Amino acid sequence: MKITRTGVMLVTALAVNVVAVSTVSAQVSPAEAAKLGKELTCVGAEQAGNAAGTIPPYTGKYLGEVPGWNHVKFSGDQPVDPYAAEKPILVITAQNMAEHADKLTEGQKALLKRYPTTYKMNIYPGHRDYRYPDYVCKRAMSNALNAKLVDDGMGVEGLGQVPFPIPKNGMELLWNHQLPARAWTEEKTSDLASVLPNGSIGWGRAYGRGLSQANSPTVEPKTEDKIQAMGNNTTLKPARDNGVISISHEPYNFLTNPRQAWSYSPSTRRVRLLPGYGYDQPMIGTNGTMTVDEDRLFNGSPERFSWKLVGKREIYIPANTYKANAGTVKYADMLTPNHPNPDLMRYELRRVWVLEADLKEGYRHVYGKRVMFIDEDTWHTVMADNYDARGQLWKHAMVNYYYHPDMSAWQAGSQFFMDLNSGQYTGYGMTNEAKKGPILNEGTFTPDQYTADAARAKGR
Repeated sequence: MKITRTGVMLVTALAVNVVAVSTVSAQVSPAEAAKLGKELTCVGAEQAGNAAGTIPPYTGKYLGEVPGWNHVKFSGDQPVDPYAAEKPILVITAQNMAEHADKLTEGQKALLKRYPTTYKMNIYPGHRDYRYPDYVCKRAMSNALNAKLVDDGMGVEGLGQVPFPIPKNGMELLWNHQLPARAWTEEKTSDLASVLPNGSIGWGRAYGRGLSQANSPTVEPKTEDKIQAMGNNTTLKPARDNGVISISHEPYNFLTNPRQAWSYSPSTRRVRLLPGYGYDQPMIGTNGTMTVDEDRLFNGSPERFSWKLVGKREIYIPANTYKANAGTVKYADMLTPNHPNPDLMRYELRRVWVLEADLKEGYRHVYGKRVMFIDEDTWHTVMADNYDARGQLWKHAMVNYYYHPDMSAWQAGSQFFMDLNSGQYTGYGMTNEAKKGPILNEGTFTPDQYTADAARAKGR
């Protein structure tokens, strides 16, 4: 089997073979599951640091708190950086990148080469000090023993959080990305900026309310309930799209219960079903730099790609990115031409799972290959390198996650999607200049707010 590698693989003690997507999913043995909470964290990361001492051991000493951020639950206060006093321990530039190439992705190296005078990576000390609530750990243990793939990986059976804490193939790894521990309810107003190479910006804004039954802290999320999450988003900017409402339902099984989506138009006062919503449809307002299935770097049905678990690797990734999401940061400072301001980004050396997706023969997508880098501590994909149909590197994308006390888990903050050919990029999901930051796990939303009738009633 021919495998395309994206750099030198540093396979760790949890080494895995390169595995093509399997149609068979076997639960791990009780002995292997017993490692959770011991040599592994309760969700499957290696507790120990690396041999070089450049990745620290996991401590999990903070639950529901961030030092220096005197957060009031459900207040929507903006995040405070607990590491504001830290200085970079390393700055990677085009001039010294060869010395660190084994810990960089192809997309990172391409950015350094293309923008040698403006792009750099500030590397900070690593911190692995935040943990999940006990209910997340219990669900991960149950899934390790019981969860399974169904319908050739198009669906999953088990509990709807961290289904495969000890993944054995690419599709299991993908479902960990699809179903990490994250917000149960989420309310936020976020901004989108389409930044052209000359620095001019096209703006978008949306008010979103999310309900993820898979992440309920009180009700055990069983996949036979069919729906894992629902979204209700109202466009505020640009003015021509003000009032457009989008409703979506995300399933546990994309074969038996495909994603559903509806859109309400204030100009017609009608709600229409959006068949086939997702995949490589352009995200509105991004000038083609972002597809619908790129929010959180991948979402939706896995059917168009073959998924390979490539291995584990130590690389520099966005981590503990409070600065990039702080309310003190202004967009004028963050959104510099060609790429976001490197001085506002924070990278740490961490272990990631590498997941490669190759477009299946007979299927259509603008990407011929996607390489995703999934943080072992959180199961969130933090970076992606995307290739065109000719196999040429096209785009590099990143998500700035930070631990949020509202839910004692990691929140997706600003996302950046950079086109390496055109020099333009999109900033997405930014809340820095919003009146409030995200309000998470307040639990005020109900399923009846996520229907076509609800969109119609709200639009009127």
